[in-house]
Parts: sequence; structure tokens; C-alpha cells
Amino acid sequence: YVVKGLAKRKLTEEQAAGVREKLVFSMDYNDLAHCDWVLEAATENLDLKRKIFADVEALVRPDALITSNTSSLPAEWMFKDLKHPERATVTHFFAPAFQNPAVEVVRSASMSDENVDFLRSFFCTTGKVPMVTSDALCFMLDRVFDNWCNEAALLLSDATASEVDSATADLVHAGPFFVLNLANGNPIIVETNNLQMREEGEHYRPATIFNSVTTWHVAPPGRGPKVEETLAAKIHDRMLGILFSQSVDIIDRGIGTRAELDLGCVLALGFKKGPLQMMSDLGEEEVTRILDRFAADRPGMPMPQKPLATYTDFHRHLIVDEQDGVKVIAIRRPQALNALDDSVTDELLDVIRTHENDPAVKGFVITGYGPRAFSAGADIGRFPSLLGNADGAADFARDCSRLLLHLDKMEKPVVAALNGMALGGGLELALRCHSIVASDRASLQLPEVTLGIAPGIGAMVVPYRRWPAAAEVFHGMLCSAERLKATDAHKLGMLDGLASDYASLIDLATARVDELSGAVPRIPEGPVTIPEFQAIDPETVAKKRLSPVVISIIQEAVKEGAAATSFAESLEIGYRAFGKTACTDAAREAITRFISGGR
Repeated sequence: YVVKGLAKRKLTEEQAAGVREKLVFSMDYNDLAHCDWVLEAATENLDLKRKIFADVEALVRPDALITSNTSSLPAEWMFKDLKHPERATVTHFFAPAFQNPAVEVVRSASMSDENVDFLRSFFCTTGKVPMVTSDALCFMLDRVFDNWCNEAALLLSDATASEVDSATADLVHAGPFFVLNLANGNPIIVETNNLQMREEGEHYRPATIFNSVTTWHVAPPGRGPKVEETLAAKIHDRMLGILFSQSVDIIDRGIGTRAELDLGCVLALGFKKGPLQMMSDLGEEEVTRILDRFAADRPGMPMPQKPLATYTDFHRHLIVDEQDGVKVIAIRRPQALNALDDSVTDELLDVIRTHENDPAVKGFVITGYGPRAFSAGADIGRFPSLLGNADGAADFARDCSRLLLHLDKMEKPVVAALNGMALGGGLELALRCHSIVASDRASLQLPEVTLGIAPGIGAMVVPYRRWPAAAEVFHGMLCSAERLKATDAHKLGMLDGLASDYASLIDLATARVDELSGAVPRIPEGPVTIPEFQAIDPETVAKKRLSPVVISIIQEAVKEGAAATSFAESLEIGYRAFGKTACTDAAREAITRFISGGR
């Protein structure tokens, strides 16, 4: 991978050297004796794995972690003879492991809760996305993937591999046979489905064609053949059938949670949406039709044991925890750096409304998941369709403000804990919380001007009213997209504390909730005095692809908002300014370029 990275210029020579220096190779088991954690990734042979683990346990400390990267063998099968099975489990990575963030952490019968919690924390803070599963055969995500691929092979009596890949292109980024070629996965499907067949029934028997084919003849994603309509519908229904069948079975048996099943299918397996989200989008009548047809085609396969709404009604993008009477809400959209969209906004509102009148809840902390981002802004969503429509864009900004307006009126404190970068709409959310604390490595930025638009939901108003002494800094953030380090924001008084690690950050945030109890600060009413904007060098503007027209709209809105007699009036000025920028050539060009990936 280092060689490939250098060849593709994705790594510098210095980065490559750094990776290589951290890798130490050995053929001597005695070199493992000092390890805190030994992770096995040998072939899927139970007897071999048991021997490896016995040899490892004889060398390492009693508290050293021992985990396996198996995709199918239950932890209990592998570790039952260890002297200290409470420190051994499965940590199942997905290829390529250095890029794919997903990892299943298996909660086996013997593994201690303390060690499971450590693994979850370790993976989260190092950029992985751990998903806890029960110790079931094939765990959670391989149940989906193996049976998805096996079902595709069972369709080959009616269609070609390339037609199956084409007919599923709306569901996954790469069809099942294209992925099998990449992973040399045919033997894996045979092995895992044979295991499921022996343990759970004949309906899991692997397709016989896997034993006679090495490579599938398929086109790259997006270049496959056009499939005849009736055949395409049959393939589509059948593949959705196996996906929904496995998904409801995973939930019914408690193998994994609904949120982690959906997220895992997106991150690890390349689905465009999670299966439960697909069910929600299709509606109960259509899902019932698909499952009824699948049950007729594939008798014995799992079917829902509960009403369909039970599987689709859940928070998809939040983890809600509690610490010392404070609800800690983590936005978990790692595939989008925790960006906000309508569903995230509504889920945050739902959690807050559910608990804000509970006397046992002191307040709330909002943070982001992982080490990189509090929130990388707001998904542009339906905004491109509003380009050229000033009133529609202003209404869009008002609608996106529903959570922030609720925060403005709350009696219980809400503290933002910036675990990483806070950009655009993510920063605007933090600005409306009643206090902000941050990691000392976090940063704050308003990059909207680089997209030819103004920040639409308060950033042209709120910071000037809360921290007027830092007005010149906000001028630069709004008009030049200047990035502000958390350490500098702390000096300006914007942040009420800095932390060096995630645990300390949450402790700091919950303590801040206690300090604000009964004294939630309000954003000031009345006009505020701000300094004049400095002239911006046109050459600098051009280099950054910034529009003088958009900058002028932002500056006028800031000045009018500062002069407004009420906070509500100043917000309206901001909404309308956002609408104006949506009608500029700069917005049309920049948003189009952004959607097309910068081309």
C-alpha cells in the first residue's frame, strides 16, 4: 500500500518512511511477549487459530488484549480454552483496513465489559467506527455481505453477472460480482455460507457456481449493460429481499443495533443507504410485497418477527449517553464528517425535546463523533434547486434554523464540545449553544464565502452580539474564510475551556452544564457597535475564487444586523442576505463545481 500510495502521489516520501519505520517484522513468537495487544489475522481455520491463541497466551501478560480479525468464526469457538478469555474477542476489520473505518467489536460471553468499552473508545479516538455485535456466526455485516453475494450467484440461471451488477447499481457503489473480483471472495462465500448452512439451515447453502469460477466477467461500476426491464425488476426485488431478510433477522436476534447495521452497510460494504433506511424510504406496502415475493422464492429465509415500523423508527445519526445527569449527544455521520442535514437536525431536536422537561436531566452536551470533526457544516441538500430564488433560499435558511431557535429559548443549558473542526453550519450550531468548550486541536471556520454564499443561520449576527470585542476576527472569518484555532478562540473569550483529550473534553463540558444551571445566557438584544470592514485586495479575492459581490452582501448584512434593535430582526436580515447570495453567478458556479467534485 505504501508503494501504491507513492506511485499515485497520495503519500510523500516522508509519510512513507514514517509508515515503514513503525512496522517491525518477526518470525519469532517470543517477540510478542511485551505487547499490550495481539491481533491475529491468519486464515479462517479454527484449529490453527486455537493453536495461535494458545501460543500467544503463554507469552503475553494476563491483561494483554488478544483479538482475531475473523469474519465468521464466533469468539467462543476460538477462545474457550484460554485461561483469561475475558481479554479475548473478535475485532473484525474491513478491507482495505487502513482506509475503511468500519470495525466490528464482538461482545462475547467471556469478554469483559471494561475491555469492550476500551476497544470502542480506542477505535473511535483513532478514526475507526466500531460497531458492537453479539457473538453470532458471521457477526453482523458479513451476514449481509455473504448472503448478498450468494443471492446474486443464485440469480445467474436468469441473468449474467454483469446484468446483476447493473441492476443493483442504484443500491451499491459497486455490484456484488465486481467486489468479489476485487476481494478474491468466492472461497469466502463458500466457506461462510457452508458454516451458516450447517448451523442455521439448508437455505444458506452456497451457490454451486462458486466452485467453478475464479473471476467474474463484469464491467466497472457505471459501465455495465442496460438490463431488460422485467429482468432488472426481478433482480432488484430478489436482492432487496435478501438484504431486508438478513437485516430484520440481525435485529430480531439482537446481533447488532439498527443504527450500526445501517451505518456499517454504508461504511464497510458500500451501500448507498442503509437497508433499514431503504425500507423506510420504500414504505411498508412495497417492503411487504418484496418480502412476500422473496419468501416464495427462498423458503426458509428469515422474515420479520415484528411490525415493519419497529425496524425503521430509530435515531440514525446520534449516540446518546448520560454522564452525571447530563445527556451527551454525539453526532455520528463519519462518512460526512458529522455534517448536518434535515434528519440530523430533527433527531437532535427530538432528543432535546424528549428530555428537556425531565427533572433528572441537568442539561445537554452536543459533540461530534471521532477525532476529526465536531461537524463539517451542513449538507447542501435541496439548496441547489433554490439557486436564483431569493425568497425560497431565505425560507430554506429559516427552516434550517429550527433547532437553533429552540436552543435560544431553552431553560436548561446546552454546551457544545468541539472535538475537532467546526465548519459552516456546524459552527453556527455551536455558536447557538449556551457555552462552547473544545479540544486544543480543534478549529473554527466559515467557508461559505468560498461557495459564493453567505452563512445563512446566524453566523453574520450571533458572534458579534456574544463577543463584540472579537468583531474584526469575525470579519475575516466571514469575508475571507479565515480559520480560527481553538487556542486563539479561547484567548478571545469564545471558548470556556480547552481539553487535551476526548474524555477530558466531555468532563469539561458536563461541568460547564452544572455551572450554567439556572443561569442560561441569552444572546443580547439591541444594537451592537462593530468596527468598519477593511478593504480586501481584489487579487487576493481572485486567488481564493471569492466574489466581491458576495462579500459585499455579507458585509452589508453584518452591518444591518449589528444595527438591528432586536436579535430576531437581525436573524431575518441574515436569512434575506443568504437568499440574495443564492442569486449570484458566484453561487451558481461554485455550487455546481462543488457538486461535481471540484471539476
